[in-house]
Amino acid sequence: MKKLLKIILQVSLIIFIAGFFIPENPTIPVKNAKTHDWNNQSFWYYPWGRSGVHKGIDIFAPEGRNVIAATGGIVIYTGKDGIGGNVVLVLGAQWRWHYYAHLKTINTTRLKWVSAGEKIATVGSTGNAKGKPAHLHYSIKSTFPRFWRWDKNQRQPWQRLFYINPDQYLRGK
Repeated sequence: MKKLLKIILQVSLIIFIAGFFIPENPTIPVKNAKTHDWNNQSFWYYPWGRSGVHKGIDIFAPEGRNVIAATGGIVIYTGKDGIGGNVVLVLGAQWRWHYYAHLKTINTTRLKWVSAGEKIATVGSTGNAKGKPAHLHYSIKSTFPRFWRWDKNQRQPWQRLFYINPDQYLRGK
């Protein structure tokens, strides 16, 4: 039993460390979308409804257009969320959580490995986007805080330590 536990711990450690070295090579998560399809100033915009700030970007596209995985990873959750409507959550490289919301349909399943560019859903207007133009809300949250990004003058700076600006991420900045 001790030997099995030791092997499990060693494999877990290897997987944990490997998560930091898997290349990301991000792609825009809406098929055929371009950088002008979202407002690059909308990340962390205040005020923004119940959440206070907008922790992602909204990529506008026709309803039903394919939503693709921005990077490879494992699908952790598919389902409904009050604000996000139909959502998919993918754990990608460097232990980053990729959140896709307001989806019309979900075309993946929990615990499935997805590759960058693979279809996972379609653009919609579910959740608090009901009645608004169809779009994908895309946000990225890091598992670990990024202390080098600390700015005490920002609203909710302690939370911002964990969020990554999707605009800069997709542009490779």
